[in-house]
Order: sequence, then C-alpha cells, then structure tokens
Amino acid sequence: MTNLQKPSPMPFTKYKSFFDRIDLDMSDRTWPDQRLTRAPRWLSTDLRDGNQALIDPMTVERKIKMFELLVKIGFKEIEVGFPSASQPDFDFVRHIIEKDMIPDDVRISVLTQAREDLIERTAESLIGADKATIHMYNATAPVFRSVVFGFDGDGRAQTKDIALRGTQAVMKAAESVLPNTDFGYQYSPEIFVDTEPDFALDVVAGVLDMWQPEEGRDTVVNLPATVERGTPNAYADQIEWFCRHIPYRDQVAVSLHPHNDRGTGVAAAELGLMAGADRIEGCLFGNGERTGNLDLVTVAMNLYTQGVDPELDFSDINEVIQTVEHCNQIGVHERHPYGGDLVFTSFSGSHQDAINKAFAERERRARETSTPIDLMEWDMPYLPVDPKDLGRSYEAIIRVNSQSGKGGVTYLLKTEYGLDLPRRMQVEFSKVIKNVTAGGGELSAEAIWSAFSDEYLPTDNAWGRFRIKGLRTESLGDDEAGRHAEKVEVALSIDGQEREFEGLGTGPLNALVNILNDNFDLDMRVQDYSEHAVGAGADVAAAAYVEVMIGDRIMWGAGMHPNIAKASLKAVISAVNRYLRDNSDD
Repeated sequence: MTNLQKPSPMPFTKYKSFFDRIDLDMSDRTWPDQRLTRAPRWLSTDLRDGNQALIDPMTVERKIKMFELLVKIGFKEIEVGFPSASQPDFDFVRHIIEKDMIPDDVRISVLTQAREDLIERTAESLIGADKATIHMYNATAPVFRSVVFGFDGDGRAQTKDIALRGTQAVMKAAESVLPNTDFGYQYSPEIFVDTEPDFALDVVAGVLDMWQPEEGRDTVVNLPATVERGTPNAYADQIEWFCRHIPYRDQVAVSLHPHNDRGTGVAAAELGLMAGADRIEGCLFGNGERTGNLDLVTVAMNLYTQGVDPELDFSDINEVIQTVEHCNQIGVHERHPYGGDLVFTSFSGSHQDAINKAFAERERRARETSTPIDLMEWDMPYLPVDPKDLGRSYEAIIRVNSQSGKGGVTYLLKTEYGLDLPRRMQVEFSKVIKNVTAGGGELSAEAIWSAFSDEYLPTDNAWGRFRIKGLRTESLGDDEAGRHAEKVEVALSIDGQEREFEGLGTGPLNALVNILNDNFDLDMRVQDYSEHAVGAGADVAAAAYVEVMIGDRIMWGAGMHPNIAKASLKAVISAVNRYLRDNSDD
C-alpha cells in the first residue's frame, strides 16, 4: 500500500506517550465486554466548573435561570459553586437556600480546596440546606508534587497528609456547622489520570478510612481527567483497576469527571461507565475550561438512542439551548451533537432521497399495523434520533442546495405543502431546481414552492396560452361495449381571448385531450395520471398530476382545485402550456 505522506516539521518528539507515563497492566480488563444498560448518577457542574470558565461569569439572574433549568431537566445533584473562592458564589448559595429554591429531592454540592479555613467558609455557605455535599480536592500528580508545590522527594507523604487533614476538617465543619444537614462528602484526587495508580489508591483509601463510609451516608470518590491526556481506553483501564481495588466499594460512588482536551471526553465517559463507574460530572453542551467539560447532553442522548432511559428530559432541546446560551453567553455550535441547528439537516441528494423513502415506508407500516407513528421503532437513514423526541420539527431535516436531488425537493413539497409528486415528475422537477441552484446558495421551502408554481401552476401572472375559465360535464351513460361516455363543455382563455369548446370522451380528462387534439393540432396522449387530497376538512383540495406525450416530447402537468375534475383538467392545461412554452423558447 502506497503512502504519500511526508514527515511533518512539528517537534512531536518533545511529547511522551501516556502509556509511558502511567504503568498499569490491565491485560485482564473486562470493560470491553460490558454494555451500558442504565443511566448513571448525573451531576451538573455548569454553575461551578462551567461558570468559572466563562469570560463573563454568570450574574445571579443567569445563575438562577441555569439552576431552574437543571432542576427542570431532572438533575438531582448540582454543583452550585466555589463559595470559599468567590463572594458571588457564596452569595448565590445562600440565596437559593434562604429562598427555599432547592427541591427536596435535589442535593447541592460545593467545591473547596483542602485548607481548614476554606473548608469552614464553605460549610458556612451551606447552613440551612437539607441535603448538601462538600467536594474537596487536592492535586496528586507528580508534576504538581515536585514543581507546583515543591515537595521534597517524591512528595507522596505530604500530598496524602493534605488530603487527610482536609478530610478531618470537612468532618469537623459538618459536625459543628451543619448538624441538621443530610451531609455528603466527595473527594477528588485532582489530576487523577496523571497520578500513579497505586498512589492515587493509597490517598483515597486513607481518606475513606477517616471518613468511614456507610449505607445512607453519601460518599463519592471522583476520578477526574482534569486534563485529558490519553485515549479513552486508557482512562477506562484506570477506572476498572481503581474500582477493583478501592475499599468500601459498596458504600462509595465512583465518579468520572472527564475534560475534552483531546476531543474524546464523551467516549472516555462512556468507557469509564463500562469500566464500573457509577456517576459522571459535566456540563450542558460541554462548557468548561479550555476545550470544555464532558457534554452531558451527548452522553444522555447517546443512551437514549440505544433504548436506555437517560433519566434526564431533553424533550424541549430548543428551550435548553436558549437558556444555556443566555446564561453562558456562548452559542451552541450548529454542528453540536443533538442540539446544533444543522445536526438533523441533509443537503446531500442521496441522503435526502434515502430519508424521504424511509419516512414514506414508516408511514406505510404505521398504517398497516395501526400503530401510532410516534411509537414506531425508529430506523431512519442518517438520523440517529427522531427530532420530534427533542421537540424539533421535521421542517429543517432536508434543505436544498446545489448538491440536493429529487429526494430533498420532494420531501419539502410533501411536508410543507402536501404535494406528493409521482416519481417521474420528481425527476423532471429536480432538473428545474438544479437550474435554480446552479448559482450556489440554499433554497428554502418557500423558494421551492415558488419554483414549482412558476413551472406548473397557472397563477394571477400566468404564463402559457391556455387557461380554463369554465367547465360543464354531462354523463351520457355506457355504450353497448360498456364504455362510459361523457360530454364536456369547456371555456378556454386562449392568448387572452375566451372561446368555448365541446367534446366527448370516457371522462372529463379524456374529453379535454380530444378537444385540444382536434382543435389545435396537438398529437397528445396521456401516459400517466395520479391524484390525491391536500389538506383536511373544509379546506381540503385536490392535486392532480398528468404525464402526456405530445409528439415525441414527454411533459408533466399539475393542477390544484377543490373539485377533482377541474384539478385534472388544469393538470392537462399545465402540461400543454409547458410544451408550448418550451417550443417557443426553441
């Protein structure tokens, strides 16, 4: 196999492989054989990790809107701030407690560093809360021990001592300041992924021995990929190893906190859950430091599209987006999974054709099985989830530009205007649209309808020689051979002059064809005809499509009218006018 690539000039040798940093033998790993079959415990850190990453941190008004949104979505664990580091955060925590804004089934948490004075201040922010967790962290990775903190030797003893003294301070503050609070404790060995596994375990085991987890006492050990360094499988190995060795496993929730520096935060979280974790932390649409935290929306909807209840409600994704954009003052990208404006949109002609056919088949099966269409199994090309499940309409699924084919055009005419064009007519009209889009740009449904009307439907500014001004039909019964006969009297406007004609045929359409052939020297034969209703109730109309051969030319015509007979005659006139127009252009 030929490879034409050349070595890059970038200094890649300055970087060390993650596998050379962390020595962990997991040849007996079991996580690849696991499946995600239930939702994890979710914690939103939008108000803490997300907020601290904003150029313009949230005001109290924006924080309240975010908090209310998180509660509405269904989050039962919400990290609401870093009160010892920020007076606005302290004030916000006090506000939601004093105003009784926290539902009974929601546990708030707050972050603190492992310093006694900061821990006491943190506990003071929680006075009066029914359920609250203090989340304490200290960095454990070698570069922090040696460079940031300047510890002697390997710095392990000093680092563990910080964690133990901090835990002791948390327990003291909980007892003295929060005696009436259902109190939980969360510990994070910050920079976990860069920490030697045996040392991270040693620190956590010491913390848990001091805290003494027990049933009914909420205890969380959080294992953050503070900076995403390795591939998701490496993180999963670390999580599985840790879950195997952590003491008090049945009383401790192992939590994940992936960041997205390598762009694989979601994958790391999913593999970490497969590896045994119980809980994940992140932000809506992946807001957070640098490239962001784990995107909770994507993980939740990934579960949903596998038939697993995420236990979070994103059925009005547009409301979620609007609130998040207002609170963060950052837009959700058009291509962001599940939420972006274009994620359910196809411009490609082949994609549009496949979607159009699949929707038609889905409707057919729903009718055939008498199943409500919203309950039909979702099996749709290019659409991993039903947009309606997220509160989106089907209107933006297919958009037309120069890449689009008949499928996209047909879909928009059907969904927006109720027109179900015959297949050969779709091919013909797609050529019209190709000419319109040849200059580039996108065509809206309105523009497609305008092009269809201009091409096929007589309007107030009608083109073409013929228009139907009046119609009268009379049934003559059946002849001896059983053939039905009908007399038609039709008033036609021809080049602006009105004339009346009379003709016979097996029906109004056949009679009009005979009239036109006899009086205007047209060698016209009907090749195909179809009709359907448009709309419902009192507003129902008929749409008729006719394919005719005039000489050696195939032409399609379309007609719309509340009366089906008149719609069919309008379709014939449409085809004739198009033929005459094309001949005059020649």
